[in-house]
Amino acid sequence: MSETRARRVAEQIKKEIGQIIGSELKDPRVAALTSVTEVQVSRDLRYASVYVSIYGSDDEKQGTIQALLRATGFIRGEIGRRIRLRHTPEIIFHQDYSMEYGARIDQVLKTLQDENKEE
Repeated sequence: MSETRARRVAEQIKKEIGQIIGSELKDPRVAALTSVTEVQVSRDLRYASVYVSIYGSDDEKQGTIQALLRATGFIRGEIGRRIRLRHTPEIIFHQDYSMEYGARIDQVLKTLQDENKEE
């Protein structure tokens, strides 16, 4: 399997899952600001690791992850209908902390900059 095809399939899955979460998933536990940041597929396209960034409190994040785990079958079925593949990949959700990490670094840099101005 070529890496180019795997990358294209991953991008299409990312786009479709983003649309499904945004418009078709009716679970109230899903936070309003939930976005798919990255999708990695295995070389044989059997597994897809979906990284999701969730903005909200810890309870909202936990609820959103639980809702996504419960809706995995529905999401996989929708992916199978929307993308023509021989096998629909198993979907594994992971929480992506990169946005929080970036915000934390930005806060630390701003604090350091403020301290330097005072000196």
